[in-house]
Amino acid sequence: MLLNTYPLLVSEDLVFHSKATNLQSSVSVMVNALSGLSPLTEQNVADAMALAEEAGLSRILVTNSTGRVLYDTRETGSAVGYLALYTEIVRALQGYDAFSCTYQRGAFRSRASSPVMYQSQVIGAVYAYEYDTEQAALLSGLQETLLRLSAMAGVLVLLLSLVLSKALTHKIGLLLTAIRQVREGSYSHRAAIRGRDEIAQIGFEFNSLADRLQTTETARRRFVSDASHELKTPLAAIRLLSDSILQTDNIDPETTKEFVSDIGREAERLSRITEDLLRLTRLDSGVLDPPAEVDILPVLEQAMRMMTLVAQEKGVDLTYSAGGACVVLGTRDETHQVIYNLVDNAVKYSAAGGSVQVSLNREGEQVILAVADNGAGIPEADLPRIFERFYRVDKARSRAAGGTGLGLSIVSDTVKRRGGTVEAANRPGGGAVFTVRWPALERREDA
Repeated sequence: MLLNTYPLLVSEDLVFHSKATNLQSSVSVMVNALSGLSPLTEQNVADAMALAEEAGLSRILVTNSTGRVLYDTRETGSAVGYLALYTEIVRALQGYDAFSCTYQRGAFRSRASSPVMYQSQVIGAVYAYEYDTEQAALLSGLQETLLRLSAMAGVLVLLLSLVLSKALTHKIGLLLTAIRQVREGSYSHRAAIRGRDEIAQIGFEFNSLADRLQTTETARRRFVSDASHELKTPLAAIRLLSDSILQTDNIDPETTKEFVSDIGREAERLSRITEDLLRLTRLDSGVLDPPAEVDILPVLEQAMRMMTLVAQEKGVDLTYSAGGACVVLGTRDETHQVIYNLVDNAVKYSAAGGSVQVSLNREGEQVILAVADNGAGIPEADLPRIFERFYRVDKARSRAAGGTGLGLSIVSDTVKRRGGTVEAANRPGGGAVFTVRWPALERREDA
């Protein structure tokens, strides 16, 4: 619409302006030729106009002060002797120049008039009319050219729109299909969208989200399966022992006491699993106590006092060393949980006569806790998964030791939530070492 209207309107305005200038200039020449005549008569006007008449004009009229035509260039149907009350002539007899131009039916129709003055009196008027089809043909050709260009541009835009819309809808269709597949539970489905546009970037982000969903769903299913299995084992033992007590007639008190003791141990194990699951749930949901400055050394000393008796009963030598101010951001309870789980794990899986060494130091901007033992170590294939939930290197031995398979997961999640890291490695001389690194804080002295 803009291509077919604005250039034509501008072209019309240019032609109108050109017509006004040329036609009024021609009328001025004729007015100058008549301005010395008074009064105006048919004879003296005809003589004057024979010299001043402009070629190319379709019609020229000259009237006296009353509007009666004294001169008319039209050969047939001459208006000489008649009154001419054209709007332009009326304006000229009032002492004003007048001009009008229209473009219709393939022609420019221009009209101009000016008063003939003698001693400051209007004695007549000159009226000129031009019928121009040449410039109208040029404007019509311009319009046809613009129409052809518009048609070509429209076709190109339509084709380009079809191509772009097809490509866009194809990509959106792939993305919608992938969304539906993932919504229905097919977390392995990916959106195969190529390119670098916004839709391709959305597809890439969707695939990344699907990867996370698949990883989370796999971990959730494994977690539910492992948790169900871990809870099922003590429950089955409790049910078996209780059924044995109920179904055995004349059971002796010692056997009953032994069975009840076993039920208590299984119930305690079930309680530990439940507590660990609740703790992991709190960590996953981000429900953490507000952090504060924690000096790790007093926490370490408390944990070592608790674990010393356990180590002595098992015949394991438990020692620790600490140096420097070791202040981190966290809570005392979660720090104690990290230390206790690592030390308990090391003592639990050490043989009689073994040793466990715990060290606490500050190195630069980090506080480092290391728990090392001289046991059998960890198989290299198991090291990358050692912090996974319910993962055990030796399942039979772990259950016999009373482990839930959640302690190291709790340690890893707790430390990472406070901006730290934890890693496991085998010692060159045998055994394993777990190393925890926290961002160090400077203790603020009370005022």
